[in-house]
Amino acid sequence: MKNKPVNLGHQISFFDVFDLGFENRTGTFVIHDEKLTIVETSASPSIPYLLDGLKQLEIDPADIQYIIVTHIHLDHAGGAGLLLKHCPNAKVVVHPRGYRHLVDPSRLIAGAKAVYKEDFEKFYDPIYPIPEERLMIKENGEVLELANRTLTFYDTPGHAKHHFSIHDSLSNGIFTGDTIGVYYQDIQEFDFFLPSTSPNQFDPDEMLRSLELIENLNVSRIYFGHFGMCQNPKEVYAEIRKWLPTFMETGESVFLQNKDKTIDELTPLISEKLYDRIHSYLSELNIPNNHKVYRILKMDIDICSMGLADYFIRKNKEQKR
Repeated sequence: MKNKPVNLGHQISFFDVFDLGFENRTGTFVIHDEKLTIVETSASPSIPYLLDGLKQLEIDPADIQYIIVTHIHLDHAGGAGLLLKHCPNAKVVVHPRGYRHLVDPSRLIAGAKAVYKEDFEKFYDPIYPIPEERLMIKENGEVLELANRTLTFYDTPGHAKHHFSIHDSLSNGIFTGDTIGVYYQDIQEFDFFLPSTSPNQFDPDEMLRSLELIENLNVSRIYFGHFGMCQNPKEVYAEIRKWLPTFMETGESVFLQNKDKTIDELTPLISEKLYDRIHSYLSELNIPNNHKVYRILKMDIDICSMGLADYFIRKNKEQKR
């Protein structure tokens, strides 16, 4: 397997878990502490890669104490139930709004099937419920004391209402899940970040408020679920503030011309325009059309466009009330 763990410093390791079969898509962080902790599991098909990464780090899964999921979307938490079968002493730490969906994942499964249709089983199956006694909720501002560091949990909606970000006192870094975007490390010529506006709880105002909260923490590094560590937080904030209006303007312009269309009808129209704008930007920076980043980018733009379509349909309905 190619998921060789990388030492990020401050007793944190990171390795690829090949979410959806893609390299550099989703990763798992390991906090090396007497109270061994994992951040993000990805989906169940990623668990063999995760277990292999632990093996390479000479970690016995039975020694893991905490499995933290930033939010309950399946590419971050879908494999938690399966992983628990290998980690008899671990508890899963989850946002209070995500708790019930890990106990009973039926709505998560239905939502994912609606998005991924015939690809659902290949990408996400199986999804196991997690017993309540194996779950731990962390409210906004609460901490988890490990042996040599403190993890502080912050409610950070925008991408989803069931999302928190976790500040690590030892590295002065923060695990942000999808709240402040995706880091496309397939592009090595420069750092490239985009917001993640996937359905169905995307809220641009909340996203910017969460970004400001993280910015005010003055962190030194950001740990992205997609994908890896960035040690230039100011660039991340600037890029998300630049691209989020582009996403919104694109989605709104398509919606205003097609108000009678459904989400399924709007999504490809938004996706085409958004893809063209991002492709033009990357072309100006000499990223060739056959660059491997486009494999992930096209899929991401489709999902982000679905979230934009959902947002503008919801907003329009609210305005009519």
